[in-house]
Amino acid sequence: MAQTIELNEFQQNLLAAPEELDVFAGGGRGGGKSFGLALLALRHCEQYGEKARVLYIRKSYAGLRDFELVTRELFGMVYGTTARYNGTEHIWKLPNGGYIELGQLETQGDYAKYQGRSFTLLLIDEAGQYAQPDLLDIMRSNLRGSKEIPIRVVMAANPGGPGHHWIAKRYVFQAGPWKPFLESKSKRHWIYAPSTFDKNQFIDRDQYRNQLESACPSDPELLRAWLFGDWAVNRGAYFATVLDEHRNAVDPWTAMPENWDTWLAHDFGSSAPSVTYIMAQSPGDFHEGKFYPRGSVVLVDELAAVQRDNLNKGLNWTAATTAEGITEMCQQWGIKAKGVADDACFARQGYSSGSIADEFARKQVYFTPAKKADRITGWNLMRRLMGDAGKLDVPGLYISRACTYFWDTLPYLARDQKRVEDLDSTGPDHGADACRYGLMRLKRTAGVEPLKV
Repeated sequence: MAQTIELNEFQQNLLAAPEELDVFAGGGRGGGKSFGLALLALRHCEQYGEKARVLYIRKSYAGLRDFELVTRELFGMVYGTTARYNGTEHIWKLPNGGYIELGQLETQGDYAKYQGRSFTLLLIDEAGQYAQPDLLDIMRSNLRGSKEIPIRVVMAANPGGPGHHWIAKRYVFQAGPWKPFLESKSKRHWIYAPSTFDKNQFIDRDQYRNQLESACPSDPELLRAWLFGDWAVNRGAYFATVLDEHRNAVDPWTAMPENWDTWLAHDFGSSAPSVTYIMAQSPGDFHEGKFYPRGSVVLVDELAAVQRDNLNKGLNWTAATTAEGITEMCQQWGIKAKGVADDACFARQGYSSGSIADEFARKQVYFTPAKKADRITGWNLMRRLMGDAGKLDVPGLYISRACTYFWDTLPYLARDQKRVEDLDSTGPDHGADACRYGLMRLKRTAGVEPLKV
């Protein structure tokens, strides 16, 4: 006799997501993601019967055994003994004709066993074990089906693994949870579906938390990733303890509020990346459904001239080309092209026509020297504002998900091993520098106080 299947909140939302959307299930550990994948496979086979061909992938055969136990439990509740599993070939055949294969994929050679075959639903579990996405991208070519069956990819991963960076870039910092976005590589619309153990009522949550804490007693960043599913965490990173996706990331704005102070923050580069941010300071106000305490700073938009395959190399833009991009960005937001830039922009050595700042000014982009002060002072201010984001009575630093270079680099920047209170400047720190300049900015208008935080 079939049993009632109870679902936690995450699994209910996962099943409610439209089938035409691909899904990245990317929460912490213990949220019920694997059982959710099994539920999706079950429903797909119930809907499309013998036309349903599901492939579930893990990197290792040991991982397949875990999911095999999940499917045995679930399918046993639904079908009793009428669902057949071939343990040698790792294939389920369900009474409705549905086909589910549990497959292993670790190397390019492993792909040969899938080449030329067709599936209608691709489930990828523990995707964070793949340091690069290449193999998983190739698997999309196996998705084929009749017109009445929506082909789909559903991927699950925990933060903190070898693939943390590419997963966070593609799926986490594109839009808020459960909001559709277009992912450029696949040219498909996805949703980011986070889950955490504290909302999974089917486990002993206190005991599970104790287990996680005992598993990484000297690695608080990894523990935070496991407990809260925080993709801004990167173990050993400079901003790891203060940068939190759930607190600091905000959805892209659609308009600039009229009563906010706005300015540009710029770090110039040519062979190195050039990064410019539009920054806005709140007077203590709501904007687009979110309250920002007085003094809070938002990185609203970004212009980053950087090579896609190397975040530490620029596009060799001239100051004139960069100025044109800045002007266009400012016009889109209806703000003046004025702000602060690094000291190098004001050096006249080697420029017969003046400094880089002079070249910007000729294009009607006006910069004044940023108050660099001591690097550590700037970093401490930046860290404090990051850490205070989300508090109702103190200013914080908030970063739009539209600032992709920021989210591609800031969470992963390392400490200087010789001066641990400083940032390692050999990494792609150009977005960090631009943000720091903007926060240390002094208003140049007479009688106006410096930026208060």
